[in-house]
Amino acid sequence: QLVESGGGLVQAGGSLRLSCAVSRRTASSAAMGWFRQAPGKEREFVGWISWSSGLTYHASSMKGRFTVSRDNAKNMVYLQMNSLKPEDTAVYYCAAGPRLGSTVASMYNYWGQGTQVTVSS
Repeated sequence: QLVESGGGLVQAGGSLRLSCAVSRRTASSAAMGWFRQAPGKEREFVGWISWSSGLTYHASSMKGRFTVSRDNAKNMVYLQMNSLKPEDTAVYYCAAGPRLGSTVASMYNYWGQGTQVTVSS
């Protein structure tokens, strides 16, 4: 099970850090990913991280602004979002999957309920 938190309303240019609490069962997954979905749009890949190595990969459109990290001891995954823009407004989801390296939502088999991020202009 995955539980996201940390969403909210922020002004453009601001920052937020999303957290994802990972159950022990889900922590056996190879990869943890972050996705987002804006109204009327498809779910979009944000970034992934390897539980074991900490290796990360971020979508090019968000690279440099968004950073995925994890704390193995706490079974937590984070998404640090800086320089937020109104177009970053979406529901953000944490996901876990058995294969490292996927940017496709269907390759992740565990999902959280999502947390809303709203960026005002």
